[in-house]
Amino acid sequence: MANLTITVDAQTLKRARMRALEEDTSVNAVLRDYLEEYAGVRRERLEAMRKILESSRESTSGSGPGGRTWKREDAYEDRLRE
Repeated sequence: MANLTITVDAQTLKRARMRALEEDTSVNAVLRDYLEEYAGVRRERLEAMRKILESSRESTSGSGPGGRTWKREDAYEDRLRE
């Protein structure tokens, strides 16, 4: 993380702080979110997520021809007997 100093007039900052309080956030968080959007960080994350979902839909991996034939409890059967 890096620090950023900006200059705004006092009235604007006061109004921004009041609105942030109403929205249960902070001016810092609002500015960070805006700058991430402006810099394309969110767009990059959304694109990465889209690619992952697309890959999973196109994947031919699976549980095998008959699907999974065991239940989760079967994996812990020995522990359940103790």
